[in-house]
Amino acid sequence: MGSGSGSELIFRGHETQPVNDEYSPKPNKPWLSVTRPIRYLLREQRLLFILIGVAIATVFFALLPSSPSSSSSSSYDPLPIPYLEQESTRWVQKARHMVGVHSVGKIPLGIKRKGLRIVVTGGAGFVGSHLVDRLIARGDSVIVVDNFFTGRKENVMHHFGNPRFELIRHDVVEPLLLEVDQIYHLACPASPVHYKFNPTNVVGTLNMLGLAKRVGARFLLTSTSEVYGDPLEHPQKETYWGNVNPIGVRSCYDEGKRTAETLTMDYHRGASVEVRIARIFNTYGPRMCLDDGRVVSNFVAQALRKEPLTVYGDGKQTRSFQYVSDLVEGLMRLMEGEHVGPFNLGNPGEFTMLELAKVVQETIDPDAKIEYRPNTEDDPHKRKPDISKAKEQLGWEPKVDLRKGLPLMVSDFRQRIFGDHKEGAQAAFA
Repeated sequence: MGSGSGSELIFRGHETQPVNDEYSPKPNKPWLSVTRPIRYLLREQRLLFILIGVAIATVFFALLPSSPSSSSSSSYDPLPIPYLEQESTRWVQKARHMVGVHSVGKIPLGIKRKGLRIVVTGGAGFVGSHLVDRLIARGDSVIVVDNFFTGRKENVMHHFGNPRFELIRHDVVEPLLLEVDQIYHLACPASPVHYKFNPTNVVGTLNMLGLAKRVGARFLLTSTSEVYGDPLEHPQKETYWGNVNPIGVRSCYDEGKRTAETLTMDYHRGASVEVRIARIFNTYGPRMCLDDGRVVSNFVAQALRKEPLTVYGDGKQTRSFQYVSDLVEGLMRLMEGEHVGPFNLGNPGEFTMLELAKVVQETIDPDAKIEYRPNTEDDPHKRKPDISKAKEQLGWEPKVDLRKGLPLMVSDFRQRIFGDHKEGAQAAFA
């Protein structure tokens, strides 16, 4: 391009303009501080809502009961300081349980208790199935682990289809990994016909303690009154160490349970596992095995079948019999409490074998015969629990008398023995 036709770019940004450097704010409007709140209240009917709120509050306070007169308040006796401290401690403990995984205690009105995830080994057995019923009814999710050696699927079939119930066919002598909050370890054949080598008490307990340690679950061991052997102390307290023959025909079961208690306490002391130990005395009720060799089930089944009631020895051996619902209540209180144990869970009402046979006769068949047989080896002569510790620390004691609980068991046994032949059974016992 030629120089004559070139164009010029003119920058006008530096043209001088008159600038006023002084700042002058807007003058304050008079009465602004008064009119602004008024306009706010009048906008969108806010004043109407305020008036309605005042009216509701007035009605509410008018309906409240009037405060006590000065004369009555003057005679008011404040609570003593020790009582206030006790109540404060109680509520702090209750709040701590509500927050923790193992929340127990009473839940304040309006706060729903969070269900726990609980595994019950041996949950298809006699005691285990009744425990499962209570836990499910309470709102917990329950996993039953059972190999059905002595348990029966029929004991828990009524929970099939419940989303809070699971059933796993598994032997606890093999490791098992589950995410749970609590473990009730009931798995172990406990009747006299199973007093032989069984690794459940030792290996199974070790596996379940290992599970409790891994997932931080609370562990409850169901031990037995057999740890006292043929006791030289009567009644038996938890502090009694027992009189067990380590090489007798019953020793595998007796010593197995004693070892299980040892392992449980070692995990508690050495691995900080939360544990509970229950020593269960003779228990009876529906769903017991028909022919497991226990004295109550033996007598009931024999009387129903019109067979002689077999009494071993002179029949003067004593036992204590608790109904299964009492035991389940004790186990749950122990698990939810703050005490490790061991705790005796049994009915201190003491019966000789002859007295028990007569109660069975009265309940089922007054004409039932009694047949004496030689006593078995190492059969304890006396067995009666001292439950003072459970009463004091758990607030537990049995409620069901033998003469009230036995008919419930008889009804269950009659149904299972005679099956669908109800008419014939009823005719036989008419």
